[in-house]
Amino acid sequence: MSGPAAPVQAAPPRPVRFGILGCADIARKVSRALLMLPPGAATVAAVGSRSEDKARRFIAETGLPAARPHGSYESLLGDADVEAVYLPLPTSLHVPWATAAAARGKHLLLEKPTALCAADLDAILAACDASGVQFMDTTMWIHNPRTAKMRDIVADKDAFGDIRVIHSMCGFQASEYFLQNDIRVKPDLDALGVLGDVGWYSIRSILWAVEYELPETVIAHRHPVKNQAGVILACGATLYWADGKTATFNCSFLTNLAFDVTVYGTHGTLHVTDLVIPYEEKFATGGTHGSGILEACAEHPGCWWQA
Repeated sequence: MSGPAAPVQAAPPRPVRFGILGCADIARKVSRALLMLPPGAATVAAVGSRSEDKARRFIAETGLPAARPHGSYESLLGDADVEAVYLPLPTSLHVPWATAAAARGKHLLLEKPTALCAADLDAILAACDASGVQFMDTTMWIHNPRTAKMRDIVADKDAFGDIRVIHSMCGFQASEYFLQNDIRVKPDLDALGVLGDVGWYSIRSILWAVEYELPETVIAHRHPVKNQAGVILACGATLYWADGKTATFNCSFLTNLAFDVTVYGTHGTLHVTDLVIPYEEKFATGGTHGSGILEACAEHPGCWWQA
């Protein structure tokens, strides 16, 4: 008699093969993040630009030797080896190229802000649904393990209580060159300005805190700061919920660096000072403050809660 059959070894997961549609600066950061993933998780198979030379330079400068250059966006979408497309183009170009990627059966990782309005986003989502492809936006802090720990804190009714007030401030001091030339101050490229760029993080952090319960009323603060083209450089708003919760946010291209959110409960407070840009990349240390009342969140600096 023969012995028992040897167990069948499951094949290792095949890495997701990404194509990068455009060579924006943010694509360099995402490329680096992809390179830092565990082996076998994902790979950059191709880079598309409006010129093949630019795509080749991007590949060389970002250390993606296995990626194929494409001299047009259409060419990259026609690459049969590309399974998913990361799209860092200006927001005004999201609808045509996101829907085109979906129509070619490519899963979509879309740079934020995802669209200029809800109707545009609905069109993108409908295209993804029609083709049966996955949609995801690039709000990276949502997927950080620290964020899961933050959720545990604010969800603990005994220690934290009910959320009553939230405040978020996200901004940075933009250079004069940025304020004159960056796509985020151009109405034909990223017309949402600071609201779509860092205001996205403020609004997302507020909605995250309340588990995406939409407010009953939103009132924009008067007199936002705009440039000569009418693009918002600094603004804020107050949000109200039917149960009495309130939230405020401010976002600005004209302040010192801030990526803060504070959630006030009836028993505890969560305060994060590095929501988007961490103090440390690969490790973190933490501790207690005072008499142990103020505690570090999962040993991450910049994240504290008090009860």
